[in-house]
Amino acid sequence: MIYKLPFEKEKRKILIKKESETNQSYGCEPEDRKTEEIINYGIVNIDKPPGPTSHQVSDFVQKILHINKSGHSGTLDPKVTGVLPIALGNATRIVQTLLKAGKEYVALMHLHKEIDEKIIKKELKNFVGTIKQKPPLKSSVKRVERLRNIYYIEVLEMQEKDVLFKIGCEAGLYIRKFIHDFGEKIKIGAHMSELRRTKAGPFNENTLVTLHDLADSYYYWKNENNEKYIRKAIQPIENAVKHLPKVWVLDNAVNSLCHGAQLARPGISKLESGIKKDDIVAILTLKNELICLGNAYMSSEEMLKEAKGFAVKTHKVFMRPEVYPKN
Repeated sequence: MIYKLPFEKEKRKILIKKESETNQSYGCEPEDRKTEEIINYGIVNIDKPPGPTSHQVSDFVQKILHINKSGHSGTLDPKVTGVLPIALGNATRIVQTLLKAGKEYVALMHLHKEIDEKIIKKELKNFVGTIKQKPPLKSSVKRVERLRNIYYIEVLEMQEKDVLFKIGCEAGLYIRKFIHDFGEKIKIGAHMSELRRTKAGPFNENTLVTLHDLADSYYYWKNENNEKYIRKAIQPIENAVKHLPKVWVLDNAVNSLCHGAQLARPGISKLESGIKKDDIVAILTLKNELICLGNAYMSSEEMLKEAKGFAVKTHKVFMRPEVYPKN
């Protein structure tokens, strides 16, 4: 069975508000950016190794690429491996959209006593839905009980006291604590032996890059003028908003948005269905370049029908001003 996070299940349609062509003299398709630019304005999906902290991995990436800043999409414990998207340079703030995105993990749980596999499967499925969880003692957040959603749990394999399972959950769920609480629930005790993150929002294991691969790709680019590998390793910043609903704007609306203006309805060319009021949306050019993020003032239907007024309140601008001409 193929399990999906909530955003992966959404089937959004593109709704046309105003047909328009984009002027090829301004901006460019994300995949056409120069290598020098993507290194300071891209995102790399690192396969975090066991040992270093997430912050240390982010620091390694900076040193490998010779950039001044980077940011990771949510802390993984030192022993935990897997998907760790790291935003580079001017793209660093984009990781905030991934912090709250759904996550998927594969965990190895060690039970303290043997128990029938059917009981384990049944009891794990009872946790699917909304649960209460208090963060562990060693955590960076206040230790108060919080509600968190578990989207799916599947037992992949079980051998004696070891249970390998997959779990899709809301950001902020502590898997180690979940396993401990599960052991208490079934009255035999359990602890986490290993954990690997397999999804963080739109990033999964299909695009993973090791630190060694990244270092090699940078070497080939700098020393052999071969940019093939580094362009494969580093993804456009736009890939980090694939899980968000989108609004595309006319060329003449771009520059004002780059200065922090709100998006007025007449500037919209097309948009995705299913947008609700207050949703975080990604605002793009007609070349699919990320301009900014914002909160929707209204639903998709209202944006499509209304002719005047504001549709989105912008709050994080990524595109530099003057890439597109002033009105």
